[in-house]
Amino acid sequence: MKPVPLDDSVKTTPRAAEPNGHAAANAAAGDHAASFAETALKLGGKSDDEARRTGAIDKADDQVETLFAPQYQTIRSPIHRAVWERELPVELFASQPVETSAEIRRVMDESLAIVSRRRAAGTLLDADHKIDDSVLAELAAAGYWGLLVDKRYGGSGAPLASFAPFLTRMALVDPTIAGLASVHGCIGAVDPVRTFGDAEQRERFLPKLASGERLSGFALTEPCAGSDLTALRTIARLDGDEYVVSGEKLFITNVQPGRTVGLVCLVEQKPAVLIVDLPDAENEHFQFRKYGLYALKHTHNQGMIFRDFRVPAANLLRPTRGDGLTVAYHGLNLGRVALCANAAGVMRVMLASILPWARFRRTYGAPIESRELVRRRLARLAALITGADALVAWCASLLDQGYRGEMECIVAKIFGSEAQKEAAIELFMKTHGGRSFLAGHLFGDNVHEYLAPCIYEGEGEMLAMGFFKSLVKQHGTQFFEPIGKALQAAGIRKPNPLNPAHAWALKGALWPYAKWLAGRRLVPPAEARLPALPQPLDEHARFACDGLARVGVEISAAMSKHQLALADRQCRMSELSQRVQDMVVMLCASLYAARQADPVVSAAADILCQDLARKLTGRRPTDAYFRATNRLGEAIADGAFRSIAGLEPDQILMRYEN
Repeated sequence: MKPVPLDDSVKTTPRAAEPNGHAAANAAAGDHAASFAETALKLGGKSDDEARRTGAIDKADDQVETLFAPQYQTIRSPIHRAVWERELPVELFASQPVETSAEIRRVMDESLAIVSRRRAAGTLLDADHKIDDSVLAELAAAGYWGLLVDKRYGGSGAPLASFAPFLTRMALVDPTIAGLASVHGCIGAVDPVRTFGDAEQRERFLPKLASGERLSGFALTEPCAGSDLTALRTIARLDGDEYVVSGEKLFITNVQPGRTVGLVCLVEQKPAVLIVDLPDAENEHFQFRKYGLYALKHTHNQGMIFRDFRVPAANLLRPTRGDGLTVAYHGLNLGRVALCANAAGVMRVMLASILPWARFRRTYGAPIESRELVRRRLARLAALITGADALVAWCASLLDQGYRGEMECIVAKIFGSEAQKEAAIELFMKTHGGRSFLAGHLFGDNVHEYLAPCIYEGEGEMLAMGFFKSLVKQHGTQFFEPIGKALQAAGIRKPNPLNPAHAWALKGALWPYAKWLAGRRLVPPAEARLPALPQPLDEHARFACDGLARVGVEISAAMSKHQLALADRQCRMSELSQRVQDMVVMLCASLYAARQADPVVSAAADILCQDLARKLTGRRPTDAYFRATNRLGEAIADGAFRSIAGLEPDQILMRYEN
């Protein structure tokens, strides 16, 4: 995705969201009007402080929406339309092919060659077991750090649909290097500057970020501010032509002396983002807070302490709409897709590591690769990889087209991180048994790396509720907010439709909702127009389409039942959210696998969809399912999963020779 800078230079870009007078007026009014979430919480009896804080986050979300052209905003996104419209837009769930230019392929191939060569030579890490600075410099010379920076600033201008699957390839060689590309280009300083920087700021910062002269990170989290970004305490006060920054940041990846960060802080009590060039050494105004951290062990993750640290006032990003929270939220979706892409690579390494062990390890005279339980694990791992691949291709394609992709990228992040966790614990560790905990084993050495993505870019269940909020926001604003306001005006706390006074007070507000509900219940949704798909993928896609078309009524019923108390029904919101996500994964995986012309990928997608369908329906697995997993596992053991060809995992403790 190439986020759209808000200046005249991008008016020819089809996805540019240039504000018209109506949108600008609405945005200006929004600075003073309560958001949907704030209104709902106040009507539901929450404190003014909780409503205000939640409303600030909701308003930041609204302001991000205005950065996108109307046809690419959340209410026009594939998932929103699938749930709330009469006809499901199947074509929007299929990724679009992209042509990667020879120039971009050269950068990618050279970068892969550098990391492969350094890994083989044992020179990838320094004495502290961090990625060696000389490796970062070699990658800079190859153009690695500028892949997502536009050509006019010295980068490659790679589309996300090329960049994201490349991260999967890089993760096969070294997941840390792949992750650093995401930190720098997706959630680091690159995205804030190219999207929200003015012309002077882009000219000043982007060439150095593209060349790798300045590697970057994004400093948002604080000791007291995680998911609640309204709890920020880092303050920047204007003093002449400089801001004076004081405060502390925590868990910031890729920060070292001489690097650049996008710093989220309070300016005049409002969230803002300063682009900060860190000094070449610690001093009385700036220090790192060092701590032991099990995850991210091969890169630098530190806290930062600012004490009257001076930053040029010209480094303040000034979005035309919104504030620092708007800037922070914008880049998260790119990072979520990158996380899923990295997981797809890491899970391939796990699969490649299992296979030689499964051939070597024998029980009762036969290798365990011949055992049905082990074959089922191989099949399940291939299914998770295929699902991650499908979501990466789909989300990257949507973002390149100009969609905001908020809900879609949340699906990719949650699926990718949870799949990697399952693969590590249930499939990888259990198959390797006690060897998993030997020093030098991939699992024992990297277990925290495998689990930590569940909280990167937003913890999964918290994101699931954010997904649900995005899904129901327009429906709630249109139908339920008027009802809530009517109840408040009438002084009714617990409405009773059988009470004539209540019915009279709500007559005007209830009619639009009653009309919508009757239409959805009486008229069945239109049948999805799927392309020709092979069985059983066609069956899975139709199951998902039917479920998505019908779940809107159930979601609306939950909103009606719980009304203003819905915000406190986190478990119900999370469960409904996960069901929608599972159906989306089924549809995307079916469409993706049908285009791959690879019977192993199709079989893996079939297993994934069967697993998700059973989760949704509660049915038990059939003998046919077990036969399918056994066939797929046998094919994988025989080398049929081509995307792991050439991977040579370490053999721990002894060579795997019988």
